Amino acid sequence: MFDLHGKKALVTGSTQGIGFAVAKALAERGACVFVHGARNAEKCQAASLQIPGSTPVLADLLISEQIRELHSQTGDVDILIINASIQYKEAWNNFSEEQYDTMMDCNVKASYLLMQAYAPAMQQKGWGRIVAMGSCNQYRQHPTLSLYAVSKAAQRKMVQNFAPALAPYGVTVNTVSPGAIETPRNADVCADAQSRAAVEAAIPSGRFGTPLDIAPAVLLLCSDEGAYITGADLVIDGGLSLT
Repeated sequence: MFDLHGKKALVTGSTQGIGFAVAKALAERGACVFVHGARNAEKCQAASLQIPGSTPVLADLLISEQIRELHSQTGDVDILIINASIQYKEAWNNFSEEQYDTMMDCNVKASYLLMQAYAPAMQQKGWGRIVAMGSCNQYRQHPTLSLYAVSKAAQRKMVQNFAPALAPYGVTVNTVSPGAIETPRNADVCADAQSRAAVEAAIPSGRFGTPLDIAPAVLLLCSDEGAYITGADLVIDGGLSLT
């Protein structure tokens, strides 16, 4: 089950956290994985060394030309995991224009350009998997994550629109939306006992998730066993979006 031998996969933002766990899981199932980082070559190389058979690649997804160069580096792939994102926390009326543009460019525009670059070969081959990493906050109202939530909701709508267009070609397009996950992004909250307890009190399952809670769902969506799932959003948040 979930055999990915012979498949090539690109996981954006895979030097740490959820992206790293997903890249490792895909490789363990036989895929040849490209581990992607934005600018830090040493960090990207170090992550790749922990995933046998993987290849490190660098590209700043805020720069359109580098997305095109990324495609040149990897060639066509069978599996595209759009995991890299940027998140700023502010009150709704305190975001700077630069913060707005950065989040939208990385979380929305880059998602579109990546799909535009990699989907045609999947269509021609008659097999492909695209998974975008969403967020439970696209369903919630958070006092400091409003624009991040907007960007993820826009990405989700993109998936919903592109999934039926690509389905006749054997290409599925889905999202996986994590909740509060114990990653470097949440390190400060997790390290502070009071802050951690407050977050966990809001989660019906009573704990932060881990990247290993997310990776199995991505494996399903990337496999032949997930061929009949497209346009879906698998929310993995311990029930947080229900509160």
